[in-house]
Amino acid sequence: MKGAITMSESLKKKINDMFNHHKIGTLATIKGNRPYSRFMIFFNENLTLYTATNQHTHKTEDIKENPHVHILLGMENVSWNEPYAEIEAEASIEESQELKNKFWDDKLSEWIKSPDDPEYLLLKLSPTAIRYYEKAGSEAEVWSE
Repeated sequence: MKGAITMSESLKKKINDMFNHHKIGTLATIKGNRPYSRFMIFFNENLTLYTATNQHTHKTEDIKENPHVHILLGMENVSWNEPYAEIEAEASIEESQELKNKFWDDKLSEWIKSPDDPEYLLLKLSPTAIRYYEKAGSEAEVWSE
């Protein structure tokens, strides 16, 4: 990637901080060779993102067909001077009850009854590339696997 900077500890810290402070973003999957995006709540664990879903959603079907996803995270306020990231990731289904409990948030109860709901699962989003921007118009700092 043009202008790529290798992952440094300071870049990793900036990305982790941004992931920890920005929970709402978009998740795009591919369905029938077309992108499909939706807003999601994300949880961060050392650059691996998790998001909750119901096992009967279209996104789980999309991911079973094609695990490559794209995530936009950051810039939740009206300012163009906030950091954001474009994330390419591989998605997988995570059914660990321990992780479901860890990432449970009462905001999810609109879609999922409880952490014990049998239809509740997590999508584990393992980044393959992260383009981090300090603000709109800045040059990306890039981490890639």
